[in-house]
Amino acid sequence: MKSKMKIWFRCLIAREFVGMIFLTASVLAGAQASPRFVGTITAINGDRLTVKTDQGQTYPVEIPSTAAIKRIAPGEKDLSTAETIQFSDLAVGDRTLVKLDPSAPAGTTQALLIVAIKQADVAAKQQKDREDWQQRGVGGLVKSVDATAGVIVLTSGSGATARTITVRTTKTTILKRYAPASVRFDAALPAPIDAIHSGDQLRARGEKNADGTEIAAEEVVSGSFRNISGTIANLDAATSTLVVKDLATKKPVTIHITADAQMRQLPDRMAQMLAARLKGTSSGSGAAGGNAQAANGGAAPMQHGSGQNGGQGGGGGDPQQMLNRAPTIQLGDLKKGEAVMLVSTDGTSEVTAITLLAGVEPLLEAPAASQNMLSNWSMNTGSPDVAQ
Repeated sequence: MKSKMKIWFRCLIAREFVGMIFLTASVLAGAQASPRFVGTITAINGDRLTVKTDQGQTYPVEIPSTAAIKRIAPGEKDLSTAETIQFSDLAVGDRTLVKLDPSAPAGTTQALLIVAIKQADVAAKQQKDREDWQQRGVGGLVKSVDATAGVIVLTSGSGATARTITVRTTKTTILKRYAPASVRFDAALPAPIDAIHSGDQLRARGEKNADGTEIAAEEVVSGSFRNISGTIANLDAATSTLVVKDLATKKPVTIHITADAQMRQLPDRMAQMLAARLKGTSSGSGAAGGNAQAANGGAAPMQHGSGQNGGQGGGGGDPQQMLNRAPTIQLGDLKKGEAVMLVSTDGTSEVTAITLLAGVEPLLEAPAASQNMLSNWSMNTGSPDVAQ
């Protein structure tokens, strides 16, 4: 089952490396003398492009016949390997760096240089990166951090599948952290290892040992997120929000639901089986086989080590994989008074949902184990926009 582009790693990597993939020092070195901006082509009319920047501004730009138009591959560090293309080769959806001509006639906005990354090239790289995160990645909740030794210990899975993973970093390991109130991997910023704290969610990719309990990390992304369990007090489809009364704090929390949010509904039998497994009791062997029929193309978590059976069959199934088999839902499928569990961005009164699970009444009987399960699941559903 193929992974979705999501969040946690929504996000691993739906938009990974898209935003600034070609904004390297060597590319910009030749553009310092002129105004320039980066964005996505939203329209092409005649000899004009309309480019929307990552900050939301829109610029119409005239492309004269004298403008240089280059195409580079995602990940290229400079223009030495750039290919010269024609204006007709550009398309809506392509990423582009536009360098403006300072000598253009007054009142006109003309391009001196266009450096483009084709949308198809970005999609191909994203797919490759997602597969690499799936094959060579691990994820879990941070148990401890030894900044001096560069060692991070994670807990992954829940119930019978819970285990510990040691992440070893070096000076060459890329360390990133999600921006506040963001679930976008491409918005993650460089951060030192001591910015990582116990309880954070973390993903790493690199070379794993045979049983997946240790990894020499090449890249790490982490973030502080919030677990919420409660009942829906209010729904507003117009603003894509719902208000949940948090069972832990007894206070209402406004939940913003974006297009990146992963939302699923647990069938009754699956919820009962998961609750029994988390409480350490027998769940019976028939439920998982029946609930596997609910699979609808959700993101499959990465397999760590051996012995997992994809959530099918008796009591040995991985809860994370079972969650992936639950039907997806939309905001309109939820009802006032319904119990939900979710992982969201960090916040007190307003948060953005990363993953939301409905049909969870049986799971609330084992709240601590259930939240740990959901936290791990939110990291195992895509590339790091990442995110398994």
